Amino acid sequence: MTYCLGMRLDAGMVFVSDSRTNAGVDSVATFRKSFVFDGAEDRIVVILTAGNLAITQSVISLLEERLDSDDPARSLYAAGSMYDIARLTGNAVREVFQEDGEHLRQHGSEFAASLIVGGQIKGRRMRLFNVYAAGNFIEATEDTPYFQIGETKYGKPIIERVLTPATPLVQATKCALVSFDSTIQSNLSVAPPLDLVIVPADTQRASVRIRIADDDPYWNDLRRRWGQGLRALFDDLPDPDWAL
Repeated sequence: MTYCLGMRLDAGMVFVSDSRTNAGVDSVATFRKSFVFDGAEDRIVVILTAGNLAITQSVISLLEERLDSDDPARSLYAAGSMYDIARLTGNAVREVFQEDGEHLRQHGSEFAASLIVGGQIKGRRMRLFNVYAAGNFIEATEDTPYFQIGETKYGKPIIERVLTPATPLVQATKCALVSFDSTIQSNLSVAPPLDLVIVPADTQRASVRIRIADDDPYWNDLRRRWGQGLRALFDDLPDPDWAL
């Protein structure tokens, strides 16, 4: 299991992913699930992946191998729009399915893959997409300016209460990290290191691109303060009259 989160705001975009792929008493593996494509001056594309690791790695490998192509239907750097990039990514998912889908079925395995694809091409608006295992996709809107994939349920409430398109990038980043804290507290299969990417609007570059380890001072202070604040708020809530 994993947890990935992408936010599209007026001020820019925030992407966070964990890096745990297996969890057990004696089996824990760490793999990167956040990929930044910024080799072309006019664009930045960020892709987060969840699902079967072999499938998502194959999809990313196909996209990476075709970066030097001049064909807009193959290269992230040649595509004319973020919509085209989402279609290109979905086509790569379908290509991997054609290669591996039947073999996975014969071995009793599901073709499980989902990707968050976001970014901006110079002169165009920022866009954020959720690409499914079938290769189709949907786009984030003003009403829902974010996507989650993987283990989504524990981290959703804080996002729903806090996030709007007008939320500043720093506030959105705090919201994202609290969302991850809630998920990590409830699910052993999600854990640091966390990969964080912040892309201010109309820059086509990441202003922040860091990996947050389990011993990161800010991360631990944020988790401590959030936990203490929740307990203090709970203690301050009024008791129901009918329960006295």
